Amino acid sequence: MTAAPSVPVRDAVILAAGNGDRFKTSTRQSKLLERVLGQPLIIRTLNSAVEAGITRVHLVVGYQADSVRAAIEAAAPRGVSLAFTFNPEWHLENGVSARAVGDRFRDRRFALLMGDHLFEPHVLTGLLGAPAAADESLLAIDSRPAPPAVAAEATKVQLRGDRIVAIGKELDEYDALDTGLFVCAPSLFTALDEARASGDTTLSGGIRRLAARGLMRARDIGDAGWYDIDTVADLEGAEAVLAQPEHV
Repeated sequence: MTAAPSVPVRDAVILAAGNGDRFKTSTRQSKLLERVLGQPLIIRTLNSAVEAGITRVHLVVGYQADSVRAAIEAAAPRGVSLAFTFNPEWHLENGVSARAVGDRFRDRRFALLMGDHLFEPHVLTGLLGAPAAADESLLAIDSRPAPPAVAAEATKVQLRGDRIVAIGKELDEYDALDTGLFVCAPSLFTALDEARASGDTTLSGGIRRLAARGLMRARDIGDAGWYDIDTVADLEGAEAVLAQPEHV
């Protein structure tokens, strides 16, 4: 049986350390600084988090850390508290970046967001307020049918009811896609340590261990839009959709 958290989740960790190997440009600028309708990608992500109800943001930076931090500090929305953590192992998978902030969240829950994912703020708002036991973590999922090319690159999940029982890019049978929006309990960090000890530095490796313990639940995003920006084509596609009148 689940119960609502006694304290509303108002902290978010945004992973902004990677170098975006699939995002090929001549400048090799961090893709988080590429503009979407005039705004750096990371600022759109940050603005959506704040609109959803986040008041404290912890950013994990690595590749071109100084440039990414400067862009964030120059354009962050008013009223939000910013903290930065440098991950010297940014060249490894994203589980290492998530683990880098473990000491800040020993006793409270937090949202975990990907710096290169765009999402509708109301999806995160719902996740922040969703009922959950103290040791449970939540993931926003998209259960709509996905084109094969999209599914091939996405992290996929298997469900039993609203429980996540498997997660990974390699799943042949799956029920939904992972949108990259989480609300996590501190137990994530122990799971990430266990995953790394076994040679797995991905975030999904930690999530798999929580799922095996029955501690991962899913919340469907319905018809909301979200965009995982891995390539220049992904950015252009998201920008084309967001430029439509209903999104402007």
